[in-house]
Amino acid sequence: MNSVDLNCDLGEGVVSDAVELALLDCVTSANIACGGHAGDAASIRRLALACVERGVGIGAHPSYPDRAGFGRDSLGMGPKDIASAVESQLRAFVCAIRDVRGARVVHIKPHGALYHDAMRNNAVADAIREAAKAALPEAMLMGQAGAPCLERWRSEGASVVSEAFADRRYEPDGSLRSRKLEGALLETVAEVAAQALSIAHDGQVRLADGSSLTIAAETICLHSDTPGAAESARQVHRVLVANGIAVRPLKWK
Repeated sequence: MNSVDLNCDLGEGVVSDAVELALLDCVTSANIACGGHAGDAASIRRLALACVERGVGIGAHPSYPDRAGFGRDSLGMGPKDIASAVESQLRAFVCAIRDVRGARVVHIKPHGALYHDAMRNNAVADAIREAAKAALPEAMLMGQAGAPCLERWRSEGASVVSEAFADRRYEPDGSLRSRKLEGALLETVAEVAAQALSIAHDGQVRLADGSSLTIAAETICLHSDTPGAAESARQVHRVLVANGIAVRPLKWK
């Protein structure tokens, strides 16, 4: 590819405001927590304003309603309850940015367990689509490259964005290694930058056993809570551009 979007998860209360702003100076899309696992109206508005000032695309980052567990555990909720919880978060997000001039929600990216459940469970994916259609029908839905839900969402008329991860280890089946397992995170700046370049330039990611996995992604994620996230973001941006890959915001589809 000759261009790629860089996204990061923000508003989660795990890093300082300074780190979040440093990330926003490097990425082109931001996924802002909207109350389910973290965040509130004030943090949503603050980060939306920072995105507008920098020309960074704004994304809503809903999750299971689980602030205590940071949205990283499946809650066993049924599809109707999931749709209701996600729609509520999206509507709160819209309300929080209503007076931020120029702010528009470009995409929706589920967080944590909700994201991973949607990638492999049609009922969860459908619930997210239902909530998005009700609250933010023009926003694109972001999901993991290669996951069945992308085609499912597309077949239902949604615009979708395929995502890969610069700072997470991949398993041979294309899934991300569980954060409960050793080596789930790539923690050095060099490793993160190398994986981002491999994804964007070659459409490949190296696995722990030395083999490679093919990935076709339109956006690459950098997590704000990965150690050295700001420096990794700066290095990823530099390496991509140095290798002829433009870093650009997502285009409306």
